[in-house]
Amino acid sequence: MPYFDTASAAPLHPVARQALLAALDEGWADPARLYREGRRARLLLDAAREAAAEAVGCRPDELVFTSSGTTAVHAGIAGALSGRRRVGRHLALSAVEHSSVLHSAAAHEAAGGSFTEVPVERSGAVDPAAYAGALRADTALACLQSANHEVGTEQPVAEVAALCAEAGVPLLVDAAQSLGWGPVAGRWSLLTASAHKWGGPAGVGLLAVRKGVRFAPQGPAGERESGRAPGFENLPAIVAAAASLRAVREEAAAEAVRLRALVGRIRSVVAGRVGDVEVVGDPERRLPHLVTFSCLYVDGETLLHELDRHGFSVSSGSSCTSSTLEPSHVLKAMGVLSEGNVRVSLPMGTAEADVDRFLDLLPGLVAEVRERLGAPVSAPPSPTPVASLVVDALGRRCPIPVIELAKVIGEVPVGATVTVLADDEAARLDIPAWCEMREQEYVGEEPADRGSAYVVRRLS
Repeated sequence: MPYFDTASAAPLHPVARQALLAALDEGWADPARLYREGRRARLLLDAAREAAAEAVGCRPDELVFTSSGTTAVHAGIAGALSGRRRVGRHLALSAVEHSSVLHSAAAHEAAGGSFTEVPVERSGAVDPAAYAGALRADTALACLQSANHEVGTEQPVAEVAALCAEAGVPLLVDAAQSLGWGPVAGRWSLLTASAHKWGGPAGVGLLAVRKGVRFAPQGPAGERESGRAPGFENLPAIVAAAASLRAVREEAAAEAVRLRALVGRIRSVVAGRVGDVEVVGDPERRLPHLVTFSCLYVDGETLLHELDRHGFSVSSGSSCTSSTLEPSHVLKAMGVLSEGNVRVSLPMGTAEADVDRFLDLLPGLVAEVRERLGAPVSAPPSPTPVASLVVDALGRRCPIPVIELAKVIGEVPVGATVTVLADDEAARLDIPAWCEMREQEYVGEEPADRGSAYVVRRLS
């Protein structure tokens, strides 16, 4: 059963398993104690810190272990903002950051601070000049992920870090998705990561804070991990996390070449065999193992269930699998389709035959889901076109509003409009994206008694 969702959590690396079992026997004592068991545990902790710091590219005394990557993000942002509160209370971040960064920004705003989201291009990357434009005299901290967790696009971290350094603003980099593939380039100030993304055990995060960065840990003071991560260290998991990070780094160069070729095949075959599909993310500047595509007229949850039924574990950033039933903020910021969104992220060692079987299976499953939803195979023009149409899709979830739009667009003459009434938040993203794919004009959104009215003008 192929597992293609390593961007969520990578399978436990064999080295991590071995290190975890060994550390359970040797590293159970308190590393802060001076007796022999404590000294033995301290040696394991120090060795793990040195190995992790070498992989990150920082000094061992600049790195602490936290209980998760999310905890590292929250602690890093809160500590840096507090340490630079005399400068100001403004935070800059990209519009496609992980939710942990967005939640920290929202909490900062609720406490009286402010933040600016830097927009991204359709590829999912920020423009360094646009990011520099968001920096202000009162900016205390900037945040930029190294690579996007949903579409795999790598960010221009080195360029942005240089601009932040010129402005005197520290840059926090969320490296959760990329650290297993290599160190983060550039003059970053803080860095966070999460062990379960590279095949380490869950429950271990990294927070690196460069010397010279003003940092004031928040919350009650603690004696461990330089006061930046309170609580007793989970030493066996930390040892396993550091050991697996070193192991995957040794494999990364060769696997990156192999997986990049497999992902390149997925990108081209999906675009060629599946009609009405948009492969999103930067085709070149991307993580080697991750690809995301959106299928028109497809319910993403149904497609994921069908793939699971045939033995493939993939994920989605679409509204269909969101607990809030809202479109992915990443896809929304990029301006691409949210419906029928599939993220494939290949673990190290993925067999070429599994990818081939996935590509053989996918087109038929997409066709079955579309047929089940009554999606149009094509949109033939009506012999007697009408001047304009109103489509009532209220109370119906995407992709149904887009399907209904596609069914009737051919029934109006060129230059006439179709108005879609919808109260699903995803329609606000999917209808404009559909217009771009189908080369129709998206006129705009108008208020309605319920939901919104989305106006589309037929161009061809």
